[in-house]
Amino acid sequence: MHTHPRPPGIHLRRVAAMSAALLLVGGSTAAPATAGTDDLDTFTIAVTQQVDTFNPFVAQLAVTTNVLGHVYDTLVTVDPETNEPAPALAQEWEAGDDGLTWTFELRDDVVFTDGEPLTADDVVWTLTTIMEDGAAAIASGSYVAGFESVTAEGDHTVVVQLAEPQATMESLAVPIVPRHVWEPILEEEGDAFADYPNEEFPVVGSGPFTLVGHEPGESITLEANPDHWRGAPGFDQVVLRYYSEKDAAVEALRGGEVTFVYELTEAQASSLEGVEGITVNHADGKRFQAFTINPGARTQDGEGFGDGHPALADRTLRQAIVTAIDNDEIVELAHGGQAVAAGGYVPARYGDFHWSPEGEEDFLAFDPDAANAMLDEAGYERGEDGVRVSPDGDRLELRMHVHRDRPANVNAGLILVERLADIGIEVENLTVDPGVLSDALYAAEYDLIFTGWTVNPDPDYVLGIHTCGALPEEPGTMQGDAYFCDEEYDELYAAQLAEYDRPTRAGIIHELQEVLYREAVVNVLAYPNIMEAYRSDQVSDIQIQPDPGGNIWGQDGYWAWWSARPVAAADSGGDGLSTGVLAGVGVVVVVLVAAGAFALVRRRATLEDRE
Repeated sequence: MHTHPRPPGIHLRRVAAMSAALLLVGGSTAAPATAGTDDLDTFTIAVTQQVDTFNPFVAQLAVTTNVLGHVYDTLVTVDPETNEPAPALAQEWEAGDDGLTWTFELRDDVVFTDGEPLTADDVVWTLTTIMEDGAAAIASGSYVAGFESVTAEGDHTVVVQLAEPQATMESLAVPIVPRHVWEPILEEEGDAFADYPNEEFPVVGSGPFTLVGHEPGESITLEANPDHWRGAPGFDQVVLRYYSEKDAAVEALRGGEVTFVYELTEAQASSLEGVEGITVNHADGKRFQAFTINPGARTQDGEGFGDGHPALADRTLRQAIVTAIDNDEIVELAHGGQAVAAGGYVPARYGDFHWSPEGEEDFLAFDPDAANAMLDEAGYERGEDGVRVSPDGDRLELRMHVHRDRPANVNAGLILVERLADIGIEVENLTVDPGVLSDALYAAEYDLIFTGWTVNPDPDYVLGIHTCGALPEEPGTMQGDAYFCDEEYDELYAAQLAEYDRPTRAGIIHELQEVLYREAVVNVLAYPNIMEAYRSDQVSDIQIQPDPGGNIWGQDGYWAWWSARPVAAADSGGDGLSTGVLAGVGVVVVVLVAAGAFALVRRRATLEDRE
């Protein structure tokens, strides 16, 4: 197996067999899904989030990374059934005895959609560009932070030299781009490279689809890559259609206008259970709902900015805020019971990396009496109106930014207002559009703000956004969702990244989560269950991840949409989720129907939906 490298003495991982197992050859042209239906081979997805950019060096929002994940291949991917590392462009790899030299053997049958072969030179150029150019490192910089060099040995061998061991070497989910296309772009754009939208169509990539057009506010169009080494998709078309309200998207699913809807509420999922022709898929959550507290925003060189409440720099106040909130109440009332009360930063879905405070560690457990006592002892006196005043004379009136488009967040926000009032903190509940929320975050013009992240099987990325190095170089350029910087945390982060032994690394990752819990800047409330639904009278098979019990939307890899097959194209009738990966022929058309045109603004959409 090649899942986790060992210290000195690591041998070559032979994964050709796994590659062959994942590569299912054949399949037939997609046939009509149901008689009398227009666009019979179309898989339509209801979405609420608009794209940020198609530049793979910059894109971070879930919708965009889902699209680009089908346009560009990566060195390695994640097995659709087990969530373990699996071959992609690299069919095998090995680490040297010292754990510092990694050799990746590439497939020799990969071509870009313009007919040019993908070689080691493209991989070397992509990774080196991310290493050397900060503008190119926005989306994937954490993957190469410890690289000393990347070189090619022939056309199909890539050698990465590390400064120190790096545990994420089997999780290099970096989109590999064609050098002959992107090198001139980088030279021409210069300092403006991060703003390059990558809309010179058709976009050249090596993935199973080609991005061929974008009408802002209306549509994104991809076409199948018939020469993709893994095979072509089963549906002729996939359409992502924008709905400003999720209830409208659910009704569109019920009426057969769309094929798939994700991020359902408990009420929406319940309303679809038992409906003929619709299957509701339930999976353990891989995202977390959280709120961050502004401890005093600053840049990497120490320049303060924003207008966060000055008292929030006090850890005691931040801890009292956390102690006043009942995560079980959030689960029951905000999520309708369809979530798991959170403690640590990594969802319970990820077994050994998950940590939750227990016993004496759980010193911030819900206890409003303890929270009041903490504030009394720290000198936060109540005024005549019951609102506390800090020892410096600042009234504890806090602004809280909440996503208007997320019912669970809106409900949780209402609960927080009540619970914080119980300990003498007045909250101005600002329920706003995602763009307004993000503007407040980047300007540090907030006190409390709702956020959340999707966590990958390897949590390194979401842990890395809280290092001191992730602070903005200048106001408005942050990569994370909290202005957090802690020396102990940085040391632990470096230690886990350098640790190849998984149990030892998991223990360090637990310690990282303890620091976040103690410092009470990043405060996790719940791990929402995944609830999504699709038209099983249109889709015969689709790969979930992991299998069984996994999700469809937001997978690591392009398994779901690549594997989905129309009912009439299936070898046998019947509905349901696939237990294997299927192949076919396809074209994808992604449509975002928005109420008017919108401008693409880099990193201005909600952090809640980042990968």
